[in-house]
Amino acid sequence: MTQPGRLLVVDDEGVLRGAFARALSAAGHRVVEAADGASALRAIERQPFDAVLSDMSMAGMTGIELLRAIRAHDLDLPFVVVTGHPTDETARAAFEFGALDYLGKPVDLARVVRAMERAILLGRIARIKRVTMESLTGGQVGAGDRAGRESSLDRALHTMWVAYQPVLRADGTLCGHEALLRTRVPELATPLAVLWAAEKLERLADVGRPMRRLAAQPVAADRASGLLFVNLHPRDLYDEDLLSERSPLTAIAERVVLEITERDAIGDLTLVRRRCQELRELGFSLAIDDLGALHAGISAFTALEPDVVKLDMSFVRGVDRDEARQKLVKSVSRLCRDLGMLVLAEGVETTAELACVLDLGCDLVQGFLLARPGPAFPVAVWPRENGADALNTVGAR
Repeated sequence: MTQPGRLLVVDDEGVLRGAFARALSAAGHRVVEAADGASALRAIERQPFDAVLSDMSMAGMTGIELLRAIRAHDLDLPFVVVTGHPTDETARAAFEFGALDYLGKPVDLARVVRAMERAILLGRIARIKRVTMESLTGGQVGAGDRAGRESSLDRALHTMWVAYQPVLRADGTLCGHEALLRTRVPELATPLAVLWAAEKLERLADVGRPMRRLAAQPVAADRASGLLFVNLHPRDLYDEDLLSERSPLTAIAERVVLEITERDAIGDLTLVRRRCQELRELGFSLAIDDLGALHAGISAFTALEPDVVKLDMSFVRGVDRDEARQKLVKSVSRLCRDLGMLVLAEGVETTAELACVLDLGCDLVQGFLLARPGPAFPVAVWPRENGADALNTVGAR
């Protein structure tokens, strides 16, 4: 027997629920019973549990729905399903959403005890692992199952806000602002983490549409804010909402630069080329983001025909001390100028990096040296070392 745990048994069949509870109590565990999902959630809010045993089919809330609701409260609480109607489909769903075991009724009570004791052990291991990883990384570790990821993503969507980072021209004047996704969910603290979760859950539109709507609002009301740089996942290009006349971005399309990241593979190039043409006809400009980061090759570059090319910050960091980086930035700047494209160096953090990328031909710059991202709109400062007094751009409202 494992170290005794506190267990929650959820089943709308009172006789069977009682049998499970007595068997687990006889094995030394403390057991709380709940007749439905709502009662189970109230119990979880009142006290901690080491594992949950739940029926699949219950009035008001199914076992899967209960598991998803639990993940909003606890990312690691082990969950074991028991059902009187086992099917391959419900088994796949249960495991996908994070159930540890799937037991069909009638079920031997000794097997229930073994499954729950295994769940207690695995839950304790998961919590130790989470605490260890968070202490090592200094951040919060995300969910490992679909129910947990959906819960985290839902919370991220409810707390989503937009930070803006100024983009400056080579003479220090304001060009515009990049809109950056932010949430108040620790395990989804970065845009890449949010997009990864949304991609896994096939919910990219749930992120992209509200992000574009939020990003457009302050810019539409303030023409002095300049251009608006908005990030797109390549799959966002297939979203018809992007072309809608009702889209907030469409109303200010002539002031919007859509950034398509090179970190994700671009699919049907013929469709992408046609979609980019449609976006240009609406007034949008296009940019390739994170040039040199990962996936895209010359075919994707040709399909997008970008107006702006953003150098990945890995090329900018320490460029003043690295001859290889300098040659690359200079070559890209020269080729882009010949093609009528602007080059934006992002991630500029020192005056030496700034002076170097400008000397190598970059047209636009952004980075912590000039302004950190913040609410609409942060003040940017142009360093004195680059030939001008400190220059304020659009002030924070």
